[in-house]
Amino acid sequence: MYQPSHFVEADPAVLLSLIRARPLATVAINGEDGPLANHLPLLAVEEDGALRLRGHVARANPLWRLLEAEPQALAVFQGDDAYISPSWYPAKAEHGKVVPTWNYMVAHARGRLRAVDDPIWLRGLLDQLTRVQEAGFPQPWQVADAPADYLDKMLRAIVGIELTVSRLDGKYKLSQNQDEATRLSVRAGLAGSGDERARALAGEMPS
Repeated sequence: MYQPSHFVEADPAVLLSLIRARPLATVAINGEDGPLANHLPLLAVEEDGALRLRGHVARANPLWRLLEAEPQALAVFQGDDAYISPSWYPAKAEHGKVVPTWNYMVAHARGRLRAVDDPIWLRGLLDQLTRVQEAGFPQPWQVADAPADYLDKMLRAIVGIELTVSRLDGKYKLSQNQDEATRLSVRAGLAGSGDERARALAGEMPS
């Protein structure tokens, strides 16, 4: 990932917050025929001084069979993003030398990826994933709400994966390379957008 210094986000707490808020990751490894990417919700777990990202794939998915040697993998978590119009730049009226861009927030987690073909581990993961995702519902669904024989069948159809993070990088491209007047104008433009992601991004803009 190209990282100009003014867009670097190096605070692990900030990046972990993004990972937990947007858990659907693009997980990439070098496959047998080139790059292989899968889109998986991952649970971030801090354990024994390490950050681990846990999820599962269908047993029919070839990904897990490529993990015997625990290859290097990259998990990409995408935060809010939005188009930035040149019309928001004060410089447009002054000299017109402005062009569009795109602002965004992203976290990259790298590390070894392994498969976990263990029904007890998987059941614990499903319980954790479900608790996190159901927490905001008035009557949270629990894994145990499903019939036991059905759960056993579903567990046999999936395989766990776990990425132990060795490097965490972040890029928060939020117009930090612009002057204060331009940043304020961009923030106002985003805040007035009909796009929910753009309005959320306005709240992340630096002063």
